[in-house]
Amino acid sequence: MTDIRAPRDLAPGEARSSGPSVQSLLAGDSRAVPPPLLEESYEYLGSEDIDKERYLSHDFHRREVEKVWKKVWQLACREEDIPEAGDYVVYDIADMSLIVVRTRERDIRAYHNACLHRGTRLCEDAGQAKQLRCPFHGFTWNLEGALTEVPSRWDFPHVADAEFALPQAKTGVWAGYVFVNFDPDAPALMDYLGDVDKHLSYFKLEDRFKAVHVAKVIDCNWKVALEAFIESYHVISTHPQLLEYLGDCNTQYDIYAGGDGMPGFNRMITPQATSSPHLEAVEPQDVLDAMFRDFYPEGVGSITVPEGESARPVVAEALRQRMAQQGTDVSTVSDSEILDAIEYFVFPNMCPWAGIGAPITYRFRPYGNDPDRCVMDIMLVVPLPPGVPKPKSGPVHWLGPDEDFSAAPELGGLVPVFNQDLSNLPKVQRGLKAMTKPGVTLANYQEIRIRQFHRDLDAHLGA
Repeated sequence: MTDIRAPRDLAPGEARSSGPSVQSLLAGDSRAVPPPLLEESYEYLGSEDIDKERYLSHDFHRREVEKVWKKVWQLACREEDIPEAGDYVVYDIADMSLIVVRTRERDIRAYHNACLHRGTRLCEDAGQAKQLRCPFHGFTWNLEGALTEVPSRWDFPHVADAEFALPQAKTGVWAGYVFVNFDPDAPALMDYLGDVDKHLSYFKLEDRFKAVHVAKVIDCNWKVALEAFIESYHVISTHPQLLEYLGDCNTQYDIYAGGDGMPGFNRMITPQATSSPHLEAVEPQDVLDAMFRDFYPEGVGSITVPEGESARPVVAEALRQRMAQQGTDVSTVSDSEILDAIEYFVFPNMCPWAGIGAPITYRFRPYGNDPDRCVMDIMLVVPLPPGVPKPKSGPVHWLGPDEDFSAAPELGGLVPVFNQDLSNLPKVQRGLKAMTKPGVTLANYQEIRIRQFHRDLDAHLGA
């Protein structure tokens, strides 16, 4: 294993790992690479520690609820979760709850999930309904939110129908994702998203289908979980089996500032089918075999990397052929989109991946008002063969407290990777409480996305 040290004479944030950069790998791609991937956007944001109380404090959580969760646009579901009139999902965050429903007019609304009579939750989880009826006393609203029935109506002369319409949150749709915002004065969704739309428009996420959705309550703060999935620095210790085919410390990290009071966005591009600089030289054939072992086991031993060629174009072409056999034509799609982990971050808690080979979307949120627990959602949003209409998404697979991701075989080759990540997260939360040092220390480059996230969080908190 090589020891990678940065020259001491470089300015903070300028040091990079040895080995091929992402841009040098993209320069040798066998297809045209989408323009956003050819950009680099790094800025040194300082090296101060992040106060550990942000992950532990009930007071900090309450500030997040008031200044963030009640104010920002946040991912609630996909359009294919509610394709027909009456389809709904319940979105919960802290003490707030919304019924996100497709109305008879085919638009999407988000009603506050509480009966206006005595406060009972109207809906749970997800389902299909012709109307929204309180299970306690039977007050009923239609899908447009208008009051339609009050049992013993004669006893409520003081209830005016117009005043008893269900209150709504704002809704918006972007790239096939349905967003909600509790703030009636919130900016338009597209203004909030900013230039991330220009980046992801190349990848047509709106044409994809949510084939898998796994969720689990994890014993750590939502920021602890989020931060574990927006850097590749942890791979060498947490996922050492990936090093033969994953350029972990060659990951490119990009941050983009927001404007006019809006948050920014960021991304990382982690190259695959290239070995980690932490290892001594790995033969291209060994790179291919290692990657196939984890994600294409039936292909092991069937494909040889030609003498003098790298593994990347050979692996990419093999995966193109595999997808073609499954009915998806990716003949013009770049090697990078098929191979690499291209993960974007939309503030405050959404991570959509742009590539086809790893079509993941993450979401992280508090579990109720407990700063020591969170909900992690893993979605696989996959391309559909041409001409195939989007089916309705299946139900969310909730894992129980004693289940790890092995209970979700639909995640395929990602299961052992997610289990390795899962093993770390409660340890971080417990360790933060035991740590005598007042803050956590971040790398200048490999953890820059975490620092930008906290900068935008501070902006919303007024810090």
